[in-house]
Amino acid sequence: MKILIVGGNGTIGKTVSGHFAKKHDVIIGGRNSGEVTVDMTDSQSIESMFEKIGRVDAVVCIAGEAKWDQFDVMTEEDFYIGIKSKLMGQVNLVRIGKNYVNAGGSFTLSTGILADHPVALTTSAAMVNGGIHSFAKAVSLELKNKIRINVVSSGLVEDAVEKYEEYFPGHNPIPMKKVINGYVKSVHGSGTGEIIRMYDNC
Repeated sequence: MKILIVGGNGTIGKTVSGHFAKKHDVIIGGRNSGEVTVDMTDSQSIESMFEKIGRVDAVVCIAGEAKWDQFDVMTEEDFYIGIKSKLMGQVNLVRIGKNYVNAGGSFTLSTGILADHPVALTTSAAMVNGGIHSFAKAVSLELKNKIRINVVSSGLVEDAVEKYEEYFPGHNPIPMKKVINGYVKSVHGSGTGEIIRMYDNC
């Protein structure tokens, strides 16, 4: 398979990319690194990326940002960071990418535990994650050529504990092997419109 992984050099992305690269042709896209560069906030950049790499069998996105801050100080522009990057960035990967994914291929988007179990400072991130879940469920009903779409939603992963542990008191770190399996299930499985939750019910 030819798999495009946007964000393939990030904390989770590099582990997922390494796994798929053992058996597949993996192309890594990123804002500042990878075989092809892409700005997820720019539709033209996404279009150019697909034009460069051509047709693929699967698109995996493990990228996108949203601002974390107290709701009392968040501005409208602060919310648009997550809307333009993580939400519309992934929506546009599907909207544009559907024309470059082979029949029977798939999209895998990424969110996180905040959609179901938000913590302080995450009004924007939680909102965006929830929006992606709803988008995937709805668009799975309309994608043509047997193209599937799923979302992998991870909790606090082991490789990010040092950076984020204070924000998630009492949460069990998710082994990277378990996270990888979420992406494997989406890419190699037969399901579509699924939210693949890789965390405990906190």
